[in-house]
Amino acid sequence: MTPPSLQVLFTPAESAVLNRRDLSDTVCIVFDILRATSTMMTALANGAREIVPVSEIEEALAVRRSRPEVILAGERNGLRIGADQTGGVEFDLGNSPREFSVENVSGKTIIMTTTNGTRALRACTAARTTLIGSFLGLRAIANWITAAPPRNLLLVCAGTLDQAAYEDALAAGGLCELICPDDAGGTVSDSAQIARQLYRAAQEDLFQAAKYGRNARRLLANPELRDDVAICLRRDVFGFLAGLSKDGAVRRLS
Repeated sequence: MTPPSLQVLFTPAESAVLNRRDLSDTVCIVFDILRATSTMMTALANGAREIVPVSEIEEALAVRRSRPEVILAGERNGLRIGADQTGGVEFDLGNSPREFSVENVSGKTIIMTTTNGTRALRACTAARTTLIGSFLGLRAIANWITAAPPRNLLLVCAGTLDQAAYEDALAAGGLCELICPDDAGGTVSDSAQIARQLYRAAQEDLFQAAKYGRNARRLLANPELRDDVAICLRRDVFGFLAGLSKDGAVRRLS
């Protein structure tokens, strides 16, 4: 059953004004496929206790000053945040899922800031429920939605810098494909139909399709990061849900 109201936000400008909307009866799914939400799912699968998304580097540093045991993770321009950006503190991890191994994150609290993904999550804090969206666990999200369709479902694509991100739109479309029957109409928005058609055209080879996107091209051009693209485009590796708790931390929900 399709939720009565289904909408996709493609750009950071759209999610930046979510604080003006009443989200109290809305479920938000946030997608930052390359790479924040994929990395969060990987961290939780490898035993991380929680991930606290923050918007700015200084917010992460402030948490570390009060809680020296936490792990700092994040990127700017795709690269791990370095001492030159913080006034002397080197972040422990970047934003590559390959860094978030069992050895590095099991039992740990991770404070994370990325260019787009953590900001998109923070924009959804007033929602009834906010879930972490990724290809890695798309079927689990679809099963949860179809079991008890929310009144309003908002798929939030984090984007890249101030623009839409192709891979985020593909993932949102993949979820629409799983939860919307072919004859879905009514309050299913045109944005959801656009995302769905994008996914339908690309679903047989997501890696090849994603290579047209700005994020994938940038990562593939970096020998140290290129493997992340294929890792983040794997489908249904994890069978659990993860979401934003009311205290602002991302945790496993099932």
